Amino acid sequence: MKFVDSNVTLLEIVKKLQEAEMGDSGRLSYILHSLETGKKIYESDKEYLNEKHLQLQKTQSGKKNAEKQNLKLLNPIAEPHSNPVLIDRMHKCSSCGNELCLDEQTVRYHDKWFHVACFGSVLKAESALSQVTPVVEEPHVEPSLVEEPGIKPIEQIIRTETRRAKADPVLVLLASIIFALLVITAYSMLSYLSLVAISVAAVMVFYHIISRKEPKSQYSYGRRSVSSYSVMVMIMPFVLGTIIAYDGYVSGIAGIIQTIFVWCLLLSFWQTMLFVPLAIRSVSLESLLKEPDLYPKISVLVPAYNEEKVIRTTIESLLSTDYPDKEIIVIDDGSKDKTLEIASHYKDKVKVIHKENGGKASALNTGMLYATGSIITILDADTIIGHTALKHIAKSFSNENVAAVAGNIKIRNRINCLTWCQALEYLSGIQIMRRGLDYFGAITIVPGALGAFKKKKLEEAGAYHKDTLVEDFDATMKVLRSGMIISGSNMATAYTQAPQKLYDFYKQRKRWYRGNLQVLRRHSDILLNPRFGYLHKFSYPLLVIHMLVIPTTSLLVLVFAVYQLFLGNYSYVAFVLGMFIILQYLLSAMAVRMDKDDKKMILYSVFLVIGYKQLTDILQLKAIFEEFVGLKAKWTSAQRVQQ
Repeated sequence: MKFVDSNVTLLEIVKKLQEAEMGDSGRLSYILHSLETGKKIYESDKEYLNEKHLQLQKTQSGKKNAEKQNLKLLNPIAEPHSNPVLIDRMHKCSSCGNELCLDEQTVRYHDKWFHVACFGSVLKAESALSQVTPVVEEPHVEPSLVEEPGIKPIEQIIRTETRRAKADPVLVLLASIIFALLVITAYSMLSYLSLVAISVAAVMVFYHIISRKEPKSQYSYGRRSVSSYSVMVMIMPFVLGTIIAYDGYVSGIAGIIQTIFVWCLLLSFWQTMLFVPLAIRSVSLESLLKEPDLYPKISVLVPAYNEEKVIRTTIESLLSTDYPDKEIIVIDDGSKDKTLEIASHYKDKVKVIHKENGGKASALNTGMLYATGSIITILDADTIIGHTALKHIAKSFSNENVAAVAGNIKIRNRINCLTWCQALEYLSGIQIMRRGLDYFGAITIVPGALGAFKKKKLEEAGAYHKDTLVEDFDATMKVLRSGMIISGSNMATAYTQAPQKLYDFYKQRKRWYRGNLQVLRRHSDILLNPRFGYLHKFSYPLLVIHMLVIPTTSLLVLVFAVYQLFLGNYSYVAFVLGMFIILQYLLSAMAVRMDKDDKKMILYSVFLVIGYKQLTDILQLKAIFEEFVGLKAKWTSAQRVQQ
């Protein structure tokens, strides 16, 4: 990787970024500590520094141009024919002349576009000019900008522009291509049977969207029954199988496999058609969230057991996080290494609690006893929190009906194919699937890596339970059962480590998948109880499908593909496989666009169809078998890597 200036060392770049307050301060402090102690840093961290260094140079160049432009405004006689504002005004800042990027905050004023920083300078220049030349015409502000008490003009303009946020045209284009691809796939694969599947999927999508009510509470009442979505999903294999048998396509085992294949198509069509537009909608709505009038006190709980390699970085990232009223509580759960000793170095700024080893749930419940904030935020000991994450969490709690907020978890150690696939898996799940669940106020997992609850609501739901291996999933389900709303904040980011070796990945997923099945069984009464609203109608059945049905049917579809190859239908298999790979690439591109993440991640999309996908399916089926036969589940975790 080539940096902007080969003469500038990584250490100098970090210090420059810190001085300019550009980038995530927690991540920068971590990288600085690694460089100063002579440790290697991840390639992803080097790419991050390169990206931020480019932005810094661009910003500094823009400020210099803005200063020159301000001088021209103050002395208009000097260059009477100079009018750079008229050049490419819809694509460049009318002050500094630099291009306006999609991820930058901009202001429209006098039918011209400005960077926010440049616009402030322009207002000052106009103000100074009006004092020197009294005859100058009063600046004309757009009629829609009605002055609000206590808001400065620039802030007022920014807020007005934010309220008018529209869908990203690139996302709309990608969604259109995805829908066109679905129709082509349905038409080309199995004649009208696939068209039947996509039509049923469209009906299901239409039903879910129009039947949704504003999620003020999850509670609804009615007689005990399975949700209509669950019924439809369960009967579709039989309906499609009957059609296939009637038309005499195939018979026997091949017919069963083909039925499952068409059913999988239906589920794939339905999920894509529903979640893609809802995800685009979510991106626009998230930009409309307002700053709270008063930031509530947040207590951040960091449970730690034998985390000496990473705990220092986690604490330092929390200390540098931008939030006016926070308390940090580190709970040492009977560590046998230097975790307590390292945490104690910060005891003048952090509450450090030591207890006998009792598991993560026990540590979190202990931390809640010492927490004084109205909001409890959970952060894993190997996770670096984003600089503004707590502020974005507080913004999501501005809706009084929201009881919990799920943060945006990013993989930072992208060093091999396995970690890149995990990063893409996280990104796709959060940016596509979770945004869709957010539409119904029924996100099912508030991650332990970064998640927040209203303390009172979490205590009323029963806090954390130690009888499951995934205490975060169980706590989330209990809060949803209490009738409250769970939202997601994609701006509240945290950077965590992913397993770098296959064996560590296996240990992590073994705990996750067994724990997920424990929680499903623990809350199985939701399936027949309409009292739980969207959790009953939508979220819980979706969990069952993804954890139990999809892994099984995916492998059966693989058998179907092998059967088609045996029959000599090579072009057919290649066509179907190619279509699904293209679809995954498009979905990945959407997710990367939404999160403004590394575009390199899109290249690994093929493994979410072939390779990585089958690996996770096999591990999930293994967990199902172990749960079915009653094998004892044990806590397993990946090895920490110190950087």
